[in-house]
Amino acid sequence: MIDEIVKFGSNGRLVFSVLVALAVVATVLTLAMPFMSSDTLAKRMKSVASERERIRARERAASKANGSGLRQQPKVYMKKVVDRFSLSTWLNTDDAKMRLASAGFRGPQAEVAFLFFRLVTPIGFALLATLYFMVLDDSDWPFLIKVAVVIFSTYVGVKAPELFIANAIAKRQESMRLAFPDALDLMLICVESGMSIEHAFRKVGREIGVRSVPLAEEFALATAELAYLPDRRQAFQNLTARTGLDCVKQIATVLVQAEKYGTPLGRALRVTAQESRDMRMAEAERKAAALPPKLTVPMILFFLPVLMVVVMAPAVIQVMNQSW
Repeated sequence: MIDEIVKFGSNGRLVFSVLVALAVVATVLTLAMPFMSSDTLAKRMKSVASERERIRARERAASKANGSGLRQQPKVYMKKVVDRFSLSTWLNTDDAKMRLASAGFRGPQAEVAFLFFRLVTPIGFALLATLYFMVLDDSDWPFLIKVAVVIFSTYVGVKAPELFIANAIAKRQESMRLAFPDALDLMLICVESGMSIEHAFRKVGREIGVRSVPLAEEFALATAELAYLPDRRQAFQNLTARTGLDCVKQIATVLVQAEKYGTPLGRALRVTAQESRDMRMAEAERKAAALPPKLTVPMILFFLPVLMVVVMAPAVIQVMNQSW
């Protein structure tokens, strides 16, 4: 094997051909990637449009509680399983709805899919673990240990959908947290130019989508609720509940107080935007300060041994030559 590698490395023409082929493949991929990328913002804004229709239908016909205004309907087989086992009554649907909305999944399809996978995933993990021990496993583990592994796999299956939702929520919140100070600056410009808060939300939602698609989606939903909800304060509270960010809660409180007491909105937005930028800078400084301790272990494990080899290798080689 080593002889073949040395022979391959000594063949200059073959090595040059391989390098040229790799360069051509990399060039083709670089040119093709922009055409292969999907328009994520357009998809999310289309989902927001369907949510706007649901809000409009709910406000105009409050008696229709099934949300028939949505375009996407639950999968038939998923809905049958959820209805047959009454999963909506014992899987804490109210909390699931809020967490799904925070993760960016809305409508009856998202709720039914979450409940379906919350039931099917532990069963699937348990069956996979059982089949592994019955068919593929050739170890001499005791029976109790195998049972414990199957139980642990079932527990992992129970927690897997929740971990997926929690990870999606964390990613959305991080994206919105980084882009929110810029959104406040844009909103301040819109308000001081004479726009109403509804038009400001709509305009900022269109512009901030380049920086954060989740924040653009939430602003579009807030615009829809401001237009159709009878209480504007409820729209701001819903925005706070969906995002789960302290900065959004602060700006929602500022907007509610500005409408209630008639305080200047531009001044409040300017102060809040400055505080948001300061918080973002403080978070960046905190991460920068925590970087040296995190790099200590990798440097000890990877950099220092290599450095010691580089420093000591010439002396060791000279000693060995002299001893020979």
